[in-house]
Amino acid sequence: MVLKLRYHGGTVTLSERVDLPFVKYDERSGNYRCLGINYRKLREGLDRAGMEYVDEVRESAPLPEGISFKGGLRRYQEEALGRWRKAGMRGVIVIPTGGGKTIVALRAIYELGEPALIVVPTIDLMNQWAAKVKEVLGIRPGTLGGGSQEVLPVTVATYDSAMNRIRHIGNRFGMLIADECHHLPAPSYSEIALYSTAEHRIGLTATPEREDGLHRELDKLLGPIVYRISPVDLAGTYLSDFSIRRISVDLSEEERREYRRNYDLYSAYLKRKGIIMRSPRGLLRLIMLSNRDPEARLALLARNEAIRISLNAEKKVDALVSVLREYGDKKVLVFTQNNELVYRVSRSLLIPAITHLTPKAERELILKSFREGRYRVIITSKVLDEGIDVPDASVGVIMSGTGSSREFVQRLGRILRKVSGKRAELIEIVTSDTTEPRASYRRKKTIDGGMR
Repeated sequence: MVLKLRYHGGTVTLSERVDLPFVKYDERSGNYRCLGINYRKLREGLDRAGMEYVDEVRESAPLPEGISFKGGLRRYQEEALGRWRKAGMRGVIVIPTGGGKTIVALRAIYELGEPALIVVPTIDLMNQWAAKVKEVLGIRPGTLGGGSQEVLPVTVATYDSAMNRIRHIGNRFGMLIADECHHLPAPSYSEIALYSTAEHRIGLTATPEREDGLHRELDKLLGPIVYRISPVDLAGTYLSDFSIRRISVDLSEEERREYRRNYDLYSAYLKRKGIIMRSPRGLLRLIMLSNRDPEARLALLARNEAIRISLNAEKKVDALVSVLREYGDKKVLVFTQNNELVYRVSRSLLIPAITHLTPKAERELILKSFREGRYRVIITSKVLDEGIDVPDASVGVIMSGTGSSREFVQRLGRILRKVSGKRAELIEIVTSDTTEPRASYRRKKTIDGGMR
């Protein structure tokens, strides 16, 4: 009897037993199965064993005949693509925002000539990718997201839409491209990679690391990091020259008293329980304890209040005013950690604000006005860390943030796109004698590192 391979609900089903470690028996269906991600390994195992089989897994349409590639690759883009090829056409490519990650992936699609599913975190990025596919490859892509449900040989989907449809379309593509791939290891999004039969995979990001450590899963889902280059390496040639500076402000007397009261309560509890906050595990332990220990809950609340005070210090607004005066002829993006400071600054300085609560039409109008110069400054709480392209924005101000290097590199990337004569400057406004200076140090540690 000839073995038959078929695709069903994110898995490859086998008509009879095969002794491979990733093939399992499914009692509900009476079939042997493996996850779509193991499709390549399955065929390799069957070939090694000399087993005859009929492969009915793929249901993909060929790329349109009119596909082409407009443009060329920079030296480091060629090198990145070469490293990916040598790694078996699986792996993660780390290139800074503005460094042309999209072009590398589109070139890979063109060279392989395989149907490709491209997943991105936002509708804005979906639309940007779709426009780039049409411009560079000369073909119309399908889109999944924002009300669109069209699947074509090259399809761009949001992570949410891809997650909802992957069990049905996971066998239609020979390539899987994950933009901002640090999102992919999230438990729900990882299903996109697990249920896809794509043999060739590319992860694209400026910052693969995650604070929760899940970035280690990228190796399994997409392949290892095969190429990495930092903003420092590209500055002045392919990205704008840039500098980073810090402005320190003090807490007011009232803020200082409240900060110390809360921080002392928090640190005293950590000391009593022997909890060391050197990694996210320490905070996770405190959160778990807070579910059953009233003192732990008070300590957690005190920690959060101390952080809130430091992030939203009153004198930060005065420092921002000074920065805006200093750069009176530049376009400025202001970033904060939460909405409290966004709305306070927006009201007091009459600066347009974008948060996750901003309606889509209003957000688009604000960004359009910013690009066209009607607004010189906009302020946002994290929602513009990814997916905004404003080439002539040259000044970024971080009024508050976490210790995440990914968040920092993303915010830096918003102002690094190359424009003739432009020099970018990223300014941190940090509250002295709080935990903020340590967070500032942590998030900048990897800015000039990297693997080549």
